[in-house]
Amino acid sequence: MTGWRLALALPGLAALAYAATLLRDVPADAWDSVLTWLVAGILLHDGLLATIVIGLGVLATRWLPVPWRSPAVVGLVCWGSLTLVAIPVLSGNGVDPTNENLQDRPYVMSWWIGSAVVLAAVVAAGWWRGLRPPSRDGRTR
Repeated sequence: MTGWRLALALPGLAALAYAATLLRDVPADAWDSVLTWLVAGILLHDGLLATIVIGLGVLATRWLPVPWRSPAVVGLVCWGSLTLVAIPVLSGNGVDPTNENLQDRPYVMSWWIGSAVVLAAVVAAGWWRGLRPPSRDGRTR
């Protein structure tokens, strides 16, 4: 298992190192905006998204059949993250009339497509897990 953890950690560490090199180029007057964004992201994730996912995960263990529990929780985490990232463009905040390229994409449609992909993956995983026979202890693998 340690080899897998290392293999998964290396790309994350490389991304962090790359992000650190990008922070060198941030102008001094933009640091308050960068720090606000980072703090708000942490608060939204840990305070809102994680709380909702934990609560719905607890409900999932009571209401959903065993094969559907894990896919539903993973799908909720993915969909919640997708939605949090999309909030600025979905709400229209940050629209800059002087920059024609900023809001000329179909962000709402892209969010719907991403949501549909997450839902399709949850349904496919739940269906697939439901086809597999339970293990000796009665749980699906």
